[in-house]
Amino acid sequence: MDGGVRASSDAAAGPPPYFRGNESSLVSALKTLLFFTILMVTLPIGLYFASKAYIFEGSMKMSSSDSYFYAAIVAVLAVHVVLALFVYVAWNEGTTPKGKGKHD
Repeated sequence: MDGGVRASSDAAAGPPPYFRGNESSLVSALKTLLFFTILMVTLPIGLYFASKAYIFEGSMKMSSSDSYFYAAIVAVLAVHVVLALFVYVAWNEGTTPKGKGKHD
């Protein structure tokens, strides 16, 4: 009978301490992923329409078909920049900079 009571009190205590440390890194990784997901959707689309309307058709007076082409190139370049930034941030996410570590 005491075994059943003990099991329920252990379950109410929550996850073991080693799991709590992983939870914060998981939340950090998900925040990073969410940020770059939003950036991946908004930046290329925004740059496409902005560069088409204001740069290529507005300032450079290009035709509509030419501005579509060059605005698409701008959007593709934006996608590559966002992907490169994501890889850089993900690669360095778990590391601590030199000199910033804890001293005992």
